[in-house]
Amino acid sequence: MNTIIATPSVVFPHFHENSRLSPSRAVPANYNTVMAGRKRKAADDDDGSGYRQERSGSHESNGGGENYDRMSASPSNSPAILNRQLPNPPSNRTMKRMRTSVTGRPLTLPRLLETLDAQAMRTVLRSICERHPGIAAEVVATAPRPTVPSALDVLSNYESTFRASFPFGGNHGSDYSYNRVRQALMDLLDALGDFTPHFLPPNETQTAISLSFLDGVMEIIHRLPVWDNPINNHHKHLAYEEMSKAWTLVIREATKRGAGIQLQGGWDQKIVKHNEQSGGRMQGAVDELKSGLRWMGQTDNDQAQGLSDMGSIRQQLLS
Repeated sequence: MNTIIATPSVVFPHFHENSRLSPSRAVPANYNTVMAGRKRKAADDDDGSGYRQERSGSHESNGGGENYDRMSASPSNSPAILNRQLPNPPSNRTMKRMRTSVTGRPLTLPRLLETLDAQAMRTVLRSICERHPGIAAEVVATAPRPTVPSALDVLSNYESTFRASFPFGGNHGSDYSYNRVRQALMDLLDALGDFTPHFLPPNETQTAISLSFLDGVMEIIHRLPVWDNPINNHHKHLAYEEMSKAWTLVIREATKRGAGIQLQGGWDQKIVKHNEQSGGRMQGAVDELKSGLRWMGQTDNDQAQGLSDMGSIRQQLLS
C-alpha cells in the first residue's frame, strides 16, 4: 500500500489555445527526419506548383527552411545508392580494339596462297604473266630449271588423262574410240612437242640428261595405240619422226664434244631398240649414231675385241 505507481501525466489542450504542440511536450529525436520523408512524399504526389510554393513559404515563415533544403537536395547519401556497384564505362581504347576485331578484312597474300592448290596456283600465275609480260620474263628467270623426272611426271599425267578418256568396253582402236580420246591425245602430243626442245642442245649441254629425257618420251610414244584406221595413226608416226630428229641432234653434239664417249653405257643399244619398235622410223638417229662411231674409229677389229658383246649392236650399226 505504501508503493506509489507512477502514472504518466496527461495534459488536456485548452479549446481556446493554438492547436500546435505545446513547447513542453517531448519531441522524438527523429521527428524532423520522419516529417521530412512525409513532406517529400506528399510533394511528389501533388502536381500543382502553387501548393508547393505555399508550403515552401510556410516552411520559411515557420523556420523550416533547413528541413526544406534537406528535402530538396538530391538523395546522394542514400544507403541503397552507396552500396550499389555501378559498372565502369568502357574506355575508348577498349571499344576501338573490339571494333577492329569484328571488322571483315581480306586474307593476306601468304594466307591466300596457302589456300590454293597446284592447279589454281598455275592458273593465277599464268593469268598474271599474260597481263604483265615483264613479270613473265622474271618468272622464267627465277623458276628452278625443270628436271627429267618432273617433266616426265607431267607427261605421265597427260597420258593418264588420255587413257581415262577411252569409252568403257568395246574396241579401243575404232573410229568411235579415236573421236572420244582425240582431244586428250592432242594435249599429250602438244606437251611432248613443248618439253622436248628444252632438253636439247644448246639449251641443255649435258648429253646424259638429253638422252635420258628422249628415252622416257619414246616409251610414252610406244604405248600409244595403233588405230584401225591408218589415217588416225598419222599423229603417232609424226611423233616418231620428231623424236628421230631430236635423237640425231643429241648424238651429233655428243660426238663433237666428247668423241662419242657420252654414247657409251648402252645408249647405242637403246637407240637400235627404239628404231625397231617404231617400225624403222628412227632410222635417221641410227644413221647418225653409225656415222659417229665410224668417226670415233670404232672399226670391226675393235668390235672383235669385246666392244660389242651385248648382241653385236655396234656391228649392226656399222654394217
